[in-house]
Amino acid sequence: MNGSAEGRSDGLALLPCGDSAVLAELVSLEAVLALYRALSEPPVGVIDVVPAARTILVTFDPQQVSPAKIEAWIEAVEPLPAAATTDREVVIDVRYEGPDLAEVAQYLSLSVTELIELHSSSEWTAAFTGFAPGFAYLVTTHERLRVPRRNTPRTSIPAGSVALAGEFSAIYPTSSPAGWQLIGQTSAQLWDPARASETGSPALIMPGTRVRFRAI
Repeated sequence: MNGSAEGRSDGLALLPCGDSAVLAELVSLEAVLALYRALSEPPVGVIDVVPAARTILVTFDPQQVSPAKIEAWIEAVEPLPAAATTDREVVIDVRYEGPDLAEVAQYLSLSVTELIELHSSSEWTAAFTGFAPGFAYLVTTHERLRVPRRNTPRTSIPAGSVALAGEFSAIYPTSSPAGWQLIGQTSAQLWDPARASETGSPALIMPGTRVRFRAI
């Protein structure tokens, strides 16, 4: 493995993961998103391309493609900024009445109305998925909605809860424990196995999907 690609602003470093995966490490979430957009046409033998906060994991069939070819492919692509793509967009209708709404507004020195307007007017992008099937970590282009997690997580919150934590917003696909700040509720179905036959994935929101929240 090469280890790193010199002269790149994204600080790309390539690491082997066994004999059937390559891990690309990058300097920022923005760099991850730009590289992930560019990896949309993988060579034969690639099984999956999985982004995370600072990495992208590329899994492949070693009987069809070599690690060296995967590494060369990753290094050769030109990262794509969001403006250069036409990512799929999903609109999520939200009732902004979450139990933490007022507290989050106070923390951010905003009125509740201003918080709702800021959250719903921002354009969000799914950076990566995890935690639960259909759970997507959404990022936006500013840091005005950065808030800490709750000191004491809740043992259970309802499916469809719209939340904030750190630099991310998210929607809980199912009822689960949660330490994020809950600001709203949606009836959107984030995970539906029947959807796979229509879109190729049971997830409503996949990495790269643009998300807009609409207050109802």
